[in-house]
Amino acid sequence: MHPQTNADLHCHSTVSDGTLSPQALAARAKANGVELWALTDHDEVGGQQQALEAARALGLAYLTGVEISVTFAGKVVHIVGLGFDHHDPRIVEGLRATRGGRGARAQEMSEGLAKVGIHGAYEGALRHAGNPELISRTHFARFLVETGQCGDVPEVFRRFLTEGKPGYVPHRWAALRDAVGWIVDAGGIAVIAHPGRYGFTPTEEYALITEFMAHGGRGIEVVTGSHTAAEMVQYADTALEFDLLASRGSDFHSPEESRVDLGRLEQHLSGKLKPVWNALEYRIHWPA
Repeated sequence: MHPQTNADLHCHSTVSDGTLSPQALAARAKANGVELWALTDHDEVGGQQQALEAARALGLAYLTGVEISVTFAGKVVHIVGLGFDHHDPRIVEGLRATRGGRGARAQEMSEGLAKVGIHGAYEGALRHAGNPELISRTHFARFLVETGQCGDVPEVFRRFLTEGKPGYVPHRWAALRDAVGWIVDAGGIAVIAHPGRYGFTPTEEYALITEFMAHGGRGIEVVTGSHTAAEMVQYADTALEFDLLASRGSDFHSPEESRVDLGRLEQHLSGKLKPVWNALEYRIHWPA
């Protein structure tokens, strides 16, 4: 497939913290001109079969996907896995263990918000969570917007859900080694998601990339919904410098919340880059 392929290899459904079902996302991807799609729910592969079957029915090429949260240098970093066997017991069990702490964390977040006069936040967030195992800050944010505490989701994060604010509770995620290992062992390719979001120093970013590669990681998101034009150039250069495969994805969650619609990224990968999908052609589920 060509570097100019309209590939969208990063988005979320109701199985994690998106607002559309896997089937609805498949339809939206097809309608918006996506040529190769992957659903990458947070720490969960439960929507993969639905997404794959919906894509096949619509004549849309599909790659399995997941976005795994890891802790690195005291920050949460996301690793996207593409083209793996979503039935592989190691990744299924590893993700189940990673999800295990979310419920207790959500209760603590609710307690923190109650101290500043916001009551019933856990129950309210749960109403927005299609999968209770994956209740997250985004679900709390939607509840606070719904109840008029804030005007939109970004305001909730600024006021309540980032470090030092009343509803913030840290969580110890998977180790980088484990996340990359699960993906690689299941036959897929691991990709550093939206590297421009983490605010790492150059030294920290170098450490992340070199450790990621040492564990078998091979890709980096260059074109993504949260990257500025300058960051897309920067991470294209990074991909070339480290000989990493380049990926592209909107990180779409919701028609009301996301900066970029599914399949509507304006920028394509530079012809100098090696698209991750060309290394995964044998893992693509082609339509019949």
